[in-house]
Amino acid sequence: MKPGDEPGEAAAAGTRFVVTREEAGRTLAAVIRAHGWAATWNEARRLIERGKVRVGGAETTDPALRVDETQAVELRLHAPRPRATPPGHIVHDDPQVVVFDKPAGFSSVPYERRETDTAMDLIRGHWRAEGRRATEVPLHVVHRIDKETSGLIMFAKTRLAERVLAAAFRTHAVERTYICVAHGLVHDQRIESHLVEDRGDGLRGSTREPHRGKRAVTWVRAREVLGNVATVCEIQLETGKTHQIRIHMAERRHPVVGEKVYIRDFVRHDGTPLASPRLLLHAATLGFVHPSTGMHIQFESPLPPEFVDVMERLRRMAR
Repeated sequence: MKPGDEPGEAAAAGTRFVVTREEAGRTLAAVIRAHGWAATWNEARRLIERGKVRVGGAETTDPALRVDETQAVELRLHAPRPRATPPGHIVHDDPQVVVFDKPAGFSSVPYERRETDTAMDLIRGHWRAEGRRATEVPLHVVHRIDKETSGLIMFAKTRLAERVLAAAFRTHAVERTYICVAHGLVHDQRIESHLVEDRGDGLRGSTREPHRGKRAVTWVRAREVLGNVATVCEIQLETGKTHQIRIHMAERRHPVVGEKVYIRDFVRHDGTPLASPRLLLHAATLGFVHPSTGMHIQFESPLPPEFVDVMERLRRMAR
C-alpha cells in the first residue's frame, strides 16, 4: 500500500456495522479499528478526517467522536474528501471568548518571531473554513498550555474580556483539571515548591533557597493504576507556572509518560521511561465566570485517541 492509500483490509471487514452496547461511549476511531477498518490510529484518523466514515447517516471528520448504541457506522471509500479544516476544535465561540481544544504538538502562542501553526493560527484557520473573516477579530492571551500538552485553552476577543479573565487567573478563580499518565505508583498528594528558571543544571525546577522562585501548588489524585508501571492522575492547579505539572511530577520520581525534558533525574536513578508517541498530559476541563454574562460555564475535552491507545497498552501489561 502506498503512503496515503486507504487501508486495504477495510473492504474485507465489511462496510457497515451497528454500535453495540459494549461499544457505546468509545471513540469513533477506536470502534472502526475494532471492526478491522484500520490497523493503526493513524489509519483510523485518516479515514475519518477524509470524510470516508458516516455515523448515523451524517458526515463526520472527528476521530474523537463518542458513538452511541444502535448508531449505524458506514464506510464510504469513494466519498469526496471534505473541505480541509485545521487540526483541533473550537468548542465555544461568542463575542467575548473563544475556547479551543488544542492538539498536542502546537504552541499556544508564537514563542519566536515567525512561528506559525500556533493555537491562535488554528482558530483563525477554522474561522476561514467557515467563511468568516479571520483576521478582523483580535485574540488576547490570558493563559497558555505547553506545546506538547493537548486540551482546552481560552482566548479573549475583547480588552474587557482580557482584563476580567486575566484577573480570574491571578486570583486562581479559573477551574482547570488535567489528566496525565505518570510513571510508577502515584498516591494522592499536594505538592508545593518555589520554581526557578534554572535549578543549576539548565532545567527549570524547584529551589530550597529562601526568597527565590515563584510559589507553585499542584494537587494530585490517583485515578487508575496501569499495569503496575504507571498511574492515571487527575491534576488540579492552585497556581499556574510554566511546566508546573511536569516539573512537580518529575521531582517526585513520577515523570509524565512521554516526557523528554524533565526525565533526567528519573533515568539517573535507574528508571526506564515508558514508550509513548506523545506527552500524556491533557487539559481536560476548563471552568470560569463569563466576563460579560457573569454566568459560570465549564467545558470538557475527551482524551485524544493516541492518548487512550497508550493507556490501553499499559493496561495490558498487567494481564
